[in-house]
Amino acid sequence: MVRPLSAPEYRAFLSRHRGASFLQYPSWARVKDLWRAETLGWHDGDGVTTGAGLVLYRQLPGTRKYFAYLPEGPVADWSDPHVDRWLTPLLRHLRSAGAFAVRIGPTPAYRRWDAATVKSATGPGRQISDVLATEVDAVGAALADRLRTRGWKRCGGEDDGDAQPRHVFRVPLAGRSADDLWAGLNQEWRRNVRKAEKAGVRTFLGTAADLPEFYRLLCVTEERDGFRLGRSLAYYERQYAALNAEEPGRMRLYLGVHRGEVLAAHTMVVAGGRVWYQTGASADHRREVRPSNALQWRMLCDAHALGADEYDMRGVPSTLDPDERAFGLLRWKLGTGGQVVETLGEWETPMDGYANTALYKAFQAYLARR
Repeated sequence: MVRPLSAPEYRAFLSRHRGASFLQYPSWARVKDLWRAETLGWHDGDGVTTGAGLVLYRQLPGTRKYFAYLPEGPVADWSDPHVDRWLTPLLRHLRSAGAFAVRIGPTPAYRRWDAATVKSATGPGRQISDVLATEVDAVGAALADRLRTRGWKRCGGEDDGDAQPRHVFRVPLAGRSADDLWAGLNQEWRRNVRKAEKAGVRTFLGTAADLPEFYRLLCVTEERDGFRLGRSLAYYERQYAALNAEEPGRMRLYLGVHRGEVLAAHTMVVAGGRVWYQTGASADHRREVRPSNALQWRMLCDAHALGADEYDMRGVPSTLDPDERAFGLLRWKLGTGGQVVETLGEWETPMDGYANTALYKAFQAYLARR
C-alpha cells in the first residue's frame, strides 16, 4: 500500500538509500515553489517502508486537476519483476489526489558508453545511438519493456526543457584513489589543470553572497554558447537556501579566481552517496588560464574526499558530430574519463478515463505554448 509519510519518516528512509537523487529530497519541493508537494511511502504487510517518493503536483489552470511528477523517482526496487506492486498503488493514490496524469523518473540506467568508445565513434552526422554500447543495463532494459506493455510512454528528449536530461556524463569514484582520478583525465585536461595552477588560478568555496556574480557569469555563458536555462537569480538563491537548510553543504558554489577576479563559478550538489555538478558559468576573457578545468578538478577531488560513489556531470548532447556546436560540451566532459550514460528517462501516463486523457492532451499543449 501507499500512504503519505511524515518528514522524519521520509528522511529516515532516504538516509538508508545512498543512491537517491537530490531531486527526491524534501528540499527540492521548496525549490519548486509553483508545485504542491507530498512525500509518499510504500509499505509491506508488516508496515515496513519499502519505497518512497517525492511527488510534485502542478495544477492545470482553470481546473482542480493536477499533473503529478516524481523527478528521478520514486526510490524503489526497480529490479522487482512485479512492477505493478509499485505502480498500481501509486496510480490509485495519485488519482484520489486529483491527478489526471503522472510522470516518473525510474533511476536504472539504460546504456553506457566509456569515453574511449565515444571518442573513436565521432564523425559527421553521428549520434550516440549509432554506437554499440559498452554496457547495457539489464534492469533498465527489462523495466523499459514492462512500462511500455502497461501503456507508459517514454518522454523527455533533448528538446524537452520540462524533463531531466536523457543522456548524462558520470565519473565513477568508488574504489578509485585520487591518483586514479588524475590518471583518468586525458592529456589535454591534465595540461589545462597544470596551466591553471601555473597561471595562479585559485579555487574557493563561495557563499550565498557570491550568487549574483555566479548569475552574471551564467548570463555571459548563455549568450556565448547559445543556450537559455530560463532561470532567475532568485531561483538559485532559493535553491541554495533550501538545500543548505536541509543539510549544510548540500549545495556548494565553487569559484575560480585569477588576479582577484572571479572567472568561473560552478554549483555542486551533495546527497547520500552521490555528487552532481549542476551548473557552470565562466567569463569570456582570460579563458587561456583554464579556470573551469581547475574548478572541475577541485570539485572531482572534493567529491572523492566525501566518499561519493560517482560524480554526475549531468546532461550531454547526443550528437557525436564535431562540427555541431553542442558537441563541444560532450568533448569537454569526455576529458574526465567517465562514461556517457543513457538514463531510462522519464515516463508518463494519463489516468484512466476519457476526461483525464483530454486534460493530459490539454496540459501538453499548455506546456508547448510557454
